[in-house]
Amino acid sequence: MATPLLGRLLRRRALRLRITALYGVPFLLTGAALLVLTNLLARNGATTASPVPAGADPGTLAALARLQDHAASQQAADLHQLLVGSAIALGALTVVSLVLGWAVAGRLLRPLRTMTAAARRISHDSLDERLALRGPDDELKDLGDTIDELLERLEGAFAAQRRFVANASHELRTPLTTMRASLDVAVAKPGPVPAQTIALAARLRRELDQVDELLEGLLVLARAQHGVLPGHASLALDELVSAALAGRGAAVAAMGLTVTRAAADGARVEGSGVLLRRMVDNVIDNAVRHNEPGGWIRVAAGADGTLAHLVVETGGAVLDQREVERLAQPFRRLGADRTGSDRGAGLGLSIVAAVAEAHGGVLDLRARPEGGLRVGIALPREPASAAAR
Repeated sequence: MATPLLGRLLRRRALRLRITALYGVPFLLTGAALLVLTNLLARNGATTASPVPAGADPGTLAALARLQDHAASQQAADLHQLLVGSAIALGALTVVSLVLGWAVAGRLLRPLRTMTAAARRISHDSLDERLALRGPDDELKDLGDTIDELLERLEGAFAAQRRFVANASHELRTPLTTMRASLDVAVAKPGPVPAQTIALAARLRRELDQVDELLEGLLVLARAQHGVLPGHASLALDELVSAALAGRGAAVAAMGLTVTRAAADGARVEGSGVLLRRMVDNVIDNAVRHNEPGGWIRVAAGADGTLAHLVVETGGAVLDQREVERLAQPFRRLGADRTGSDRGAGLGLSIVAAVAEAHGGVLDLRARPEGGLRVGIALPREPASAAAR
């Protein structure tokens, strides 16, 4: 357990360790070279043997030899002591240099830690915040100012997208309404209307309905992705499932589907009632639309600790997990063997993923080993105190 923790700590402090090494290693190498040079000079400058005077008596020679031996041993001891003392001093100074290097590196990297913490804190809901880095006008200050400018541009882009989401519904639906009215006027004119005109009008209405459905899906997706959560409410997941199944009862009966529901425990979630209903509707609609005649649907809504879960499973052919994971992206569909004639816009599960993420949850898509699809949603469960109120 300690080894992975130490590994994560070293990875988080990798830059600080490198800067500390840049302080300590050159000092160690320079000190070692100085130590070697000092000892070489000391050895070369050692006292050499004195010349023996001519005609010295044996006693003098013996005394001189003893003095030379003593001087040589003393010199060797002094050199050894110098070497040991220099090595100890070098080790101590190296430790001091590493400690100072660690402190200086931390001081140098403090602005980077500040910028990292601020960047993690800032999200699409708080783009008005800025790093506002203080200090000398150096490279780090330039980096902080550049990030602030980037956040300002992002804030402008998100604001423009929010304005689009707010205005697009009316601006884009008006032409559709006008086209429907024109069709109604053309068909309702006095006198006999050709059968071809009536058939064409019916076909155009179907196309307009599909465009309207696509537009509605894009608007819901944009709202969810930008955190626009209208109509805060507390809702029970099993009630949302019941309403979604009731609204698609005719389609379920027409395809001969068998729907099985697990016992619900009344798990509740809170958030945008409009988006949460649309999320559950899309999951159930996906299970019905992309099923096979005579197939089955299994639905389970419950809670586990602080999370509420909704799981919808369907049968069918064996699917590729890699393709299934891409269904959370807009305009992604599986093969025609699952989609049938009504392919849809390919926004259903991407809207589910965006709504779940906007409410602090996740969407989990799994290809069942025996065939079919499993759609799982996990959302933060409403606190017990709020449910009691």
